[in-house]
Amino acid sequence: MDPQEGKRIGSGIGELDRVLGGGIMKRAAILVGGEPGIGKSTLLLQAAAATETKGRILYISGEESAGQVRMRADRLGIRGERIEICCTGRLPEIETILEAVKPVIVMVDSAQTLHTDEAGLVPGTVNQMKYCSWELISWVKEHDAALFLTAHVTKEGIISGPKTLEHMVDTVLYFEQNEGDSRFLRAAKNRFGSVDEIGIFTMGEKGLQAVTDPSLLFLVHREGGLPPGTVIAAVLEGSRPLLVEIQALAVPAKGSMSRVFSDRIDSARVSRVAATLEKHLSLRLSDHDLYINVAGGIRIAEVGVELALALALYSARTGIPLPSGTAVAGEVSLAGELRPIRRLAGRVKAARSLGFADFLGPVDSGADAEAGLRAVGDLKSAIKTLFS
Repeated sequence: MDPQEGKRIGSGIGELDRVLGGGIMKRAAILVGGEPGIGKSTLLLQAAAATETKGRILYISGEESAGQVRMRADRLGIRGERIEICCTGRLPEIETILEAVKPVIVMVDSAQTLHTDEAGLVPGTVNQMKYCSWELISWVKEHDAALFLTAHVTKEGIISGPKTLEHMVDTVLYFEQNEGDSRFLRAAKNRFGSVDEIGIFTMGEKGLQAVTDPSLLFLVHREGGLPPGTVIAAVLEGSRPLLVEIQALAVPAKGSMSRVFSDRIDSARVSRVAATLEKHLSLRLSDHDLYINVAGGIRIAEVGVELALALALYSARTGIPLPSGTAVAGEVSLAGELRPIRRLAGRVKAARSLGFADFLGPVDSGADAEAGLRAVGDLKSAIKTLFS
């Protein structure tokens, strides 16, 4: 077995390494998808300059000229002595350059621009993308290198082109953004790491900057306490605890049926938590339209947000605000019980480091000893503890 197989290369960008599972795996093919202008090319160019390797890096651009790439590099303050620039989408030319340069990292921007006469006369077709991508993937696996491919997404938010392209690569990353300058990098597929991690960046004049303390992006500092319907939740994104602000609004339904408006938390989860509140606390929500938001625009799929969601809905419906300086986390069962969640002690520690003196969560033998944790067993007890 080759002793180099399985070795990782640091990208020089901590948030990218986190999502990849610890760095760039040699002989891996990585597909990065995102909307136009979100920063895919910037991410690749910055990674090309910062990658912790002495080998050469080949940056292939089928969308920009060499002058345009150079202007962007100058704007970002990138000095690329190790970076070779190739501005073409023709596969035969790329293969010739690959054999001459023998790069350690190959970056292609983008997969949709690759073409060769062997796959047909029209660039951008399904056959062109599959054939050209497979040839490049085969080359990096044979030469102990790694490949990055960028790809555009459709209006539905999925990578455009053949779905088989995602099956051909080892890792699929999606680049997303909120309403502001924040960017979120998520793994939809990762053969060499977890798909639960998230990388967080901000986009500025000098390109993408890694966010070292993500909670500062998602918390709103107020002088007079929290308004009704607002709860601070300690959620887990991969291995990292984040504190986010959950906002809820309940208004009488305008039609015969109530609706749920929630694009950052799954609407089915919102409906289930609302039904649990209505059943076990006799809080009527079925005749109200429910609006749910997460400050900062991050999507949350972790079960630990359910207690915060329930408290936000209760607060919004009754008009009673939560006590300031309180953070919560917990999973809510259909029976109204609070179930243990992963890494509760880490969430409590993260909340305390940001000045939250009080923490409400489920009973957990590994975290009960943590100062500031108030453990409750069910949703009724949680409501009584905070709102009595």
